[in-house]
Amino acid sequence: MTTPDTAPLAPIGGEGPGEGKPHLLSRRSLLGAVTLLLASRALASTPSPRALITLFLRGGVDGLAMVPPLRDPVLPSLRGVLTVRGVPLDSGFSLHPALSPLLPLFKSNRLAVLHAVGQTQPSRSHFDAQDFLESGTPGQKQGDGYLNRALRGLDGARPPFQAVALQSALPTSLSGEAPALAFPALKDFKVAGGSAAHTTFEALYDTALDEALRTSGRDAFESTSFVRDQGLATAQPRNGATYPNSPLGKRLKDLARLLHAEVGLRVGVTEAGGFDTHLAQGGDEGQLANRLKDLGAGLAAFAQDLGPRLDDVTVLTVTEFGRTAKENGTRGTDHGTASAMFVLGGGVRGGRVFADWPGLSPSSLFEGRDLAVTTDVRQVLAEAITRALGPGLWGAAFPGFTPKALGLFG
Repeated sequence: MTTPDTAPLAPIGGEGPGEGKPHLLSRRSLLGAVTLLLASRALASTPSPRALITLFLRGGVDGLAMVPPLRDPVLPSLRGVLTVRGVPLDSGFSLHPALSPLLPLFKSNRLAVLHAVGQTQPSRSHFDAQDFLESGTPGQKQGDGYLNRALRGLDGARPPFQAVALQSALPTSLSGEAPALAFPALKDFKVAGGSAAHTTFEALYDTALDEALRTSGRDAFESTSFVRDQGLATAQPRNGATYPNSPLGKRLKDLARLLHAEVGLRVGVTEAGGFDTHLAQGGDEGQLANRLKDLGAGLAAFAQDLGPRLDDVTVLTVTEFGRTAKENGTRGTDHGTASAMFVLGGGVRGGRVFADWPGLSPSSLFEGRDLAVTTDVRQVLAEAITRALGPGLWGAAFPGFTPKALGLFG
């Protein structure tokens, strides 16, 4: 990658650009200009490390619709208008037809599916379940998040873009001592102040940072300058990828831009909503199908955009809980327990469904209503952290947790 161009600096005691008299730079301004040059070169030459991308599907995804267990004989009696004619996958499971863009990734062994996954101490409260999941401590609320704790164990330099949340606020999973950035889009990534090197640097000390920014002033200066000078916000997708024109599609496109730019991204987080389908959920078509269509198209475009870079990236979908096994009286589903997950990327033992299937008979359902959890979600996250960030970091991410290997990665 070439070093970004920077505006010429006015010489100390000489004539500034467009000026007829000497333009004296303050010591602070000069330091800012020098920092810009050094930061741009450092960011531009950061090697391509492995990265972990997590996509939180907020609202509680109906895993029985997303990945229908077609061979479970009880399913037809539980679902009427919500019945999904899934596309066959593996071992009697299928994929919602709206997710068909993911089938080539599954068949090429780049995508694995997990089912009956969830928290071992479930809560049917969105707020509690999301907080427990992002804290990494089911049943307990922590002051920091599991991803932040894992990041603190990394050795070496901490580039400004090491941890990024493409959303309006820093999620609990990235909260903590390790620095992280949060912004809704690269085009909105900025610090208040002028665009010239010295005024930008002055502004970091004289004005408040943009509300979406969560980092130190120095990191903000370096990363803002780099985003602007490299034109990252307008970089075109690669390999013919076409993203859906949706909030999720735009966020995934920005994450791919950061990965292509080799800025040292290790953890990327984003989210999608609309999965709390109490009313008129739909089957092959409808409310949930529309959300899943966006998800499938977005992930497929992301994988195509990355191309060979996907070998060093692990993508996870997570959700706070599943939905009730039986449809409710308003043609929807209520808050449940276990759900399904996708794992996409390099080293994934794809082309298979990982599931210790508990069954849907009345005696098998959790509290007589939900798909039971047979795989602790922390196990999936721990193996992904090991693959993307390195061995030994899952222990800090999930204190007190004893893993039970799934063998998700080869």
